[in-house]
Amino acid sequence: MTQFLRFAYSIAFYFLIPFVLLRLLWRSRRNPAYRQRIKERFGFSKLAFEKSIWVHAVSVGESLIAVSVIKKLRLRYPALPIVVTTMTPTGAARIQAALGDSVSHVYIPYDLPMAVRRFLKQIQPVIAIILETELWPNFYEICHQRRIPIVIANGRLSERSAAGYQRIALLTRDMLSKVSLLMAQGKADAERYIALGMNPTRVIVTGNIKFDLELPSDLIPRSEVLRMHLGKDRPIWIAASTHAGEEELALKAHAQIRESQPQALLILVPRHPERFTPVAELIAQQGFQFARRSLGESCGPETAVFLGDTMGEMFLFYAAANVTLVGGSFAPIGGHNLLEPAALAKPVISGPQLFNFTEIAELLTKADALVKVEDAPSLAAAVLRFFMDADLCRQKGENARQVVEANRGALAKHIDLISGLIGSVDTAQSVIL
Repeated sequence: MTQFLRFAYSIAFYFLIPFVLLRLLWRSRRNPAYRQRIKERFGFSKLAFEKSIWVHAVSVGESLIAVSVIKKLRLRYPALPIVVTTMTPTGAARIQAALGDSVSHVYIPYDLPMAVRRFLKQIQPVIAIILETELWPNFYEICHQRRIPIVIANGRLSERSAAGYQRIALLTRDMLSKVSLLMAQGKADAERYIALGMNPTRVIVTGNIKFDLELPSDLIPRSEVLRMHLGKDRPIWIAASTHAGEEELALKAHAQIRESQPQALLILVPRHPERFTPVAELIAQQGFQFARRSLGESCGPETAVFLGDTMGEMFLFYAAANVTLVGGSFAPIGGHNLLEPAALAKPVISGPQLFNFTEIAELLTKADALVKVEDAPSLAAAVLRFFMDADLCRQKGENARQVVEANRGALAKHIDLISGLIGSVDTAQSVIL
């Protein structure tokens, strides 16, 4: 039955390819990278390895975790090339910025049998490390046929995602049966995977690698330089990783904040680079004077908004701000990484939609380190409270930092478990199909 379901899935996917390509072209209107290297999405690349370690990170959030994992794997396996795949150009940009030419990056091929076989034949992985939650029927089946161990690292499964996979229960159970090891962020994630059919003996709760994030060694001096550019004594807050609708909310809150704090500055950082220019237009329409980071524009006392329209500088922007808002949390997106500002001892504000970070949000809430708001007025009130109470700002930030420090250690567990599988792989058993 599962073989028939995979066949039907593959046929449906082939019919959808024209629409998938049209979507890429549509998205390339704002981000030209979407129409580049399209051949890689069908398994055509210039890679040719006898052995490699394959790490997949679908987009930006997973790419940040991938960087930490890859740095440790490079130290342990310096002779093995590492191939990193992403689905999005933004994920690719993060990998390139952090790792440069030390790894090989290609876009993950679509889950079509011929494309998958072509890709695996080129890179010959001794292990497939899939970050967080990515299940594909053909990839998992063909990796299993080739005796390539599949590891789901930093496994996360929200209630919403679990319900979606439950709708294709037979196919989901078959995919999970091919997984050699699942390292879950928390107990709830592990239980959801097991309920979908994952073998409990192959599930280990390791904790969340996101807690093991490393701050750049030069971050503090660089943030001080940026802070001088923005205004050393100005009250500054950041709305980070924002999506459509959240910029309007942040700007509305900022207008209210400036009524009592006229020198306040908002650092606004959209999640996706293709939205940088539309957000700049929105800021202008709202009547704010603003400066763009990408253009090196000066930020004078009259500047109300600083648009962070660059890639790879989020830590720098967080470090330069007094108060932080993490976006993706006012719409059913599920939130973004709350731990980045927490690691910098910054007070953390979010919207109510945090279903992708439930356990992290609970830890921060329990430690009195997270403030949830519902709308622009409550956001403005929260930011103003921190601006006017320096002791509260420091205490909330320190509470957040302590949560990060108390939960480190997942990365080391991951590397040891992955190494156990790599060490047990007989690469001579791999077959070319």
